[in-house]
Amino acid sequence: MNAPEKIHFTRKQRFEAGKLEKRLCRLVGEAIGDYDMIQAGDRVMACLSGGKDSYGLLDVLLKLRERSPVSFDLIAVNLDQRHPGYPERVLPDYLAALGIPYRIEVQDTYSVVKRVVPDGETMCGLCSRLRRGVLYRVAREVGATKIALGHHRDDILETFFLNLFFGGKMKAMSPKLQSDDGKHVVIRPLAYVAETDLEAYAKVQGFPIVPCDLCGSQPTLQRKQVKQMLREWEKRHPGRVESMFRALSDLVPSHLMDRKLFDFAAVRATGKTSGDGDKAFD
Repeated sequence: MNAPEKIHFTRKQRFEAGKLEKRLCRLVGEAIGDYDMIQAGDRVMACLSGGKDSYGLLDVLLKLRERSPVSFDLIAVNLDQRHPGYPERVLPDYLAALGIPYRIEVQDTYSVVKRVVPDGETMCGLCSRLRRGVLYRVAREVGATKIALGHHRDDILETFFLNLFFGGKMKAMSPKLQSDDGKHVVIRPLAYVAETDLEAYAKVQGFPIVPCDLCGSQPTLQRKQVKQMLREWEKRHPGRVESMFRALSDLVPSHLMDRKLFDFAAVRATGKTSGDGDKAFD
């Protein structure tokens, strides 16, 4: 299989496609810089699922590597979970055509999930844990210093609301964190990128999308419901999603209720005007 052929566009469409590519590269570059995600000499393991997000992640990282003053290596890794009917040649052929180092790790987590999780219940939790364990092992084996995942801005915001509604926590996805086993650094270079941009980019690039028929196919997922909620909000009130996302980077601990983040017991009237005092908008 050769690399996917680009669709023939009109001059205007090519102009818009060029703008989209520049925007993605700029946003990913900003996220990498803001959170110090990649340093000189890093070996970055880009996790490729076959979905639009991970294809976009790999494509943009390859472009940035060519332009970056910081030298780093890339290796693409795909976990073949042995889903029935899985098109197992799509990703190896695509990656071979790109001419980059890659590894296809075959691990039958599908059978484990189907055996353990009762019919009708959400499979994402177990599937994710099994997948993480395999990827951590592979990262060690290929000498990766960073594990890059394809979660984007909307994933982060959806996770915030899932934790808010169902977990009782003010928590989202971190753009950079230590892995569960404490041995790796996980990064999310697409943290500033909107899902709609990744959808458009996948069409422009003609990525050979591999559909998920396990976790992502369940219609009752709470994440899907939250995603629909956010899209409806954005449709009615354009800019709301961007405003909420900015809020994740601009916390005011004194106006929340977490005593671990702010010493409420120490609050006293000082007789001086305070920028942290009550405001009408509060």
